[in-house]
Amino acid sequence: MHQLLHDAARDALAMGPAVLVQGMKLRRPMDVAQAKCLSVDDKRTILASWTSDFYAVDSQPALRYLPGTPGPVSIDEVQLALREIDRRYGC
Repeated sequence: MHQLLHDAARDALAMGPAVLVQGMKLRRPMDVAQAKCLSVDDKRTILASWTSDFYAVDSQPALRYLPGTPGPVSIDEVQLALREIDRRYGC
């Protein structure tokens, strides 16, 4: 039972932000920053998750891969999108 709960928690963590991007055609971090259908909090949540080491590509720590997106992006690209949100919303 313990292993089942552990696996479920791991899967929920892995799919967390991916659930928000599925079906929305959010392919790159800047797509998230510019999405009109997401709240500022949702944008920050997705992008902050994308920067997590949890999504780092093995042997390529400067790249992140968020499930539900077409491929890896650089951490710099994700941080640029976060700065764009700060610029737009004055945070």
